[in-house]
Amino acid sequence: MRISELSAESGVAIATIKYYLREGLLHPGRQLAATRAEYDDSHLRRLRLIRALIDVGRLPVASIKQIIEAVDDESLPVHNLLGTAQYALGPAVEPEPGEEWEVARAEVDALVAELRWDVTPNAPTRAELAQTLVRLRQLGLSTDLTHYARTAQELVSEVEMDTIPFDGPREAAVEALVLGTVLYGRAFDTLRRLAHESESARRVGRKTG
Repeated sequence: MRISELSAESGVAIATIKYYLREGLLHPGRQLAATRAEYDDSHLRRLRLIRALIDVGRLPVASIKQIIEAVDDESLPVHNLLGTAQYALGPAVEPEPGEEWEVARAEVDALVAELRWDVTPNAPTRAELAQTLVRLRQLGLSTDLTHYARTAQELVSEVEMDTIPFDGPREAAVEALVLGTVLYGRAFDTLRRLAHESESARRVGRKTG
């Protein structure tokens, strides 16, 4: 298909497709002439992935390039590929000086060990959770996240991982991971807020008038 047809099929503007080509996010089409190239379904899949990373994942171009490189590296196992995408979705957290950080980081490591989760020691998600524990403790809130962890495990194992086509195209697996992580996470957060309102009404009652 020509670039105009690729644009129509994908819903992505021609100018945007050309930008993705210049940035190396989208692989070149088969060159037919000096100013004309042909594109196929692989370009449609890649555009879907790019749009998911931008529109849903809210990732910068640098992070998207890193994920695209992982997708194209066939020697990289799917688990590592999905890890690259998963880590890109979270914020970059630097260790904080002081004992509070050391205590929080130790608590995170202990929780992961207790749950027998297979998470690499240098996973950025460990630092992200440690930072959250530091803030909870500073605000005088409970730092016991066991119930949240078990709920997360159940959600991931029984719902989210089943949406990932491990045997399909690598782009499709990453796209499903990004969509699932962000959208199911958003849905879970919304459900928690709905539950908060309902429980508040149950405990203290609604005032009308």
